Amino acid sequence: MKSKILVGAVLAAALLVVLPDAAWAADVKNIGNESFFESVINWGGWVGWLIIALSVWTVAMIIEMSVSMRRDKICAPELIDEINALMQEDEYQEALELCEAQPNFVTNSLGAALPRLSEGWGEMKSAMENAANYEALKLQQKVGWLLFISNLAPMLGLFGTVTGMIEAFKEIVRLGAKVTPTDLAAGISAALITTFDGLIAGIPALFAYQYFRNKAARIGVDFGSVLETLTEKFRKAAG
Repeated sequence: MKSKILVGAVLAAALLVVLPDAAWAADVKNIGNESFFESVINWGGWVGWLIIALSVWTVAMIIEMSVSMRRDKICAPELIDEINALMQEDEYQEALELCEAQPNFVTNSLGAALPRLSEGWGEMKSAMENAANYEALKLQQKVGWLLFISNLAPMLGLFGTVTGMIEAFKEIVRLGAKVTPTDLAAGISAALITTFDGLIAGIPALFAYQYFRNKAARIGVDFGSVLETLTEKFRKAAG
């Protein structure tokens, strides 16, 4: 996850460095001749480009999570079957070695329990639940970055709105009675465009967060059932 943060930061910095002059101070005369997309690009200023960078980061995260946050991707069914076969044959050391060789949600949780085999089911269960809770927390933390973006993007949009309105009022103060709507266009356009950018970036991120949060919760429940099945013989032996 740290690599994604670094990629997002580098992307944002690169966009700010290579921005064309039009992204910072577009020609007011072109307002009526631009398409909506061109207006979004030209009038958002550096705040708008930062929000665009966040949007690109969001799309990258959604694609990555769509690929990686699948039950069979996190822990292959074949691996679970292999571990289960070893457990049924009382090959606990071999099962532990397999868990250590292929770390994931299930193997890390079971791998925490097997070394406590001699201490009884209570200790095994406690170690397994703690490890499973930690694995579930890691999934939720991964998804949590989408919530962060869904909150940050509208706030950046609001920041752009405020700075744009400040620029508009500065023009009023500078020109006084001579001010025209054209003189105010740059500041007001920046204010509205950054608000739009923030919402466009934040709303999909919020929907994606809700979807992947629920998916992470379902994965945690499913793997909890798998772990119960793998350790059922110990639970029954404990009465």
